[in-house]
Amino acid sequence: MTTDAESMGSILSTGLEADRLLLGRTSTAERLADILRGRITEGFFEPGSRLSEEAIGGALGVSRNTLREAFRLLTHEKLLVHELNRGVFVRRLSVEDVIDLYKVRKLVQCAVLREITSPPGDKLQAVEAAVADGEDAKKRQAWRELGTANIHFHQALITLAGSPRVDELVRGLLAELRLVFHVMADPQPFHEPYLERNREILETLRTGDGLTAERQLAAYLDDAEEQLVEAYRRVM
Repeated sequence: MTTDAESMGSILSTGLEADRLLLGRTSTAERLADILRGRITEGFFEPGSRLSEEAIGGALGVSRNTLREAFRLLTHEKLLVHELNRGVFVRRLSVEDVIDLYKVRKLVQCAVLREITSPPGDKLQAVEAAVADGEDAKKRQAWRELGTANIHFHQALITLAGSPRVDELVRGLLAELRLVFHVMADPQPFHEPYLERNREILETLRTGDGLTAERQLAAYLDDAEEQLVEAYRRVM
């Protein structure tokens, strides 16, 4: 009989071993947490899935103590949950979690755009790259990748604030958001329409009109929240 560890080990051997090089000799639990958070953001781990210490530790070549510390950090960020005598699992979010996530996103993201009063110029490179990645994913009909590009778009918007603390705050929020996206059985009709809206916000920002970009983003977030809350209520 195949154990959980063996099954996950087979899946992770091709997914995480490439990340092993990122750890290097100076690896820390924080760096490991960054890698796992990134994988959650990419949709690699689904809500409710059990994270095997043996499989992940083996794929990344890290000690059990280091891995447990990384799990602890991500549990504190509300991405993982520890269940007594069962192990560590990717967290399943509730409707209330979705509503709260969007409340914080609106407060922070809209404030960043509101402060823009002149063309950001080269500061928009990451935003432009995320839009281009999304358009490429659409051409290939790679809908999960489009969801990832969409998250990268919002991460890039936050960098316009020029604040590492705000970057870190929103990075965690967007990783949680990826756990929300899994509720959409068919990701194409959810993600595809927002790609055009990403482009519209980018074009507005190029002119330096932060107030209009803020209004566009606020409407965007309202619509996304409504769709996700409705989907959650149907499923739960």
